[in-house]
Amino acid sequence: MSANSKLTVAVHALAWMGLHQSRGHEVSTSEQIAASVGTNAVVIRRLLGDLRRAGLTESRRGAGSGWVLGREPAAITVLDVYDALDDGPVFALHHSEPDPGCVVGGGIQPVLSGLYGRVDGALRAELARTTIADVLKGILTAH
Repeated sequence: MSANSKLTVAVHALAWMGLHQSRGHEVSTSEQIAASVGTNAVVIRRLLGDLRRAGLTESRRGAGSGWVLGREPAAITVLDVYDALDDGPVFALHHSEPDPGCVVGGGIQPVLSGLYGRVDGALRAELARTTIADVLKGILTAH
C-alpha cells in the first residue's frame, strides 16, 4: 500500500501561495507552484480546482491570471484542506463482506468501526489545530 500525498501537496501549495502573496505578489501561477512542489502544473491545477470548490482558493482569468488564496492563511486549517480533498476515510473496512459464520469475520467490523471512528476524531481534531499560517511559520522558522 502506498500513502496518499494529496494533502501534503495541497498544504505545500497553499503555504507557497501564502508566502508569495505576503511578498507582494497578487497571483500565483500553477507553474510556479508546481516548480516548488516538484510536480506537473496540471496536477497543481486539478488540486487547486478541488480547493476552489471549497472556497480555499480562487482563480483569476485574463491579464494577471493565476491563483489566489480564498482566505487568509490564518483562516485556513489543515482540516479545511483535508475536507476539501474528500479522499474518504483514512481506514476502510473490507471491500467484501467477511464470513459472518466465522468468529473473527462476524465480529471484526464493529470493533474496527469503533476504533477507526476514534482515530478519525483524533485526526480531525489535530488537523483543526493547525492553520496554513502555522505551517508557513514553522517553515520560515526552520529556514
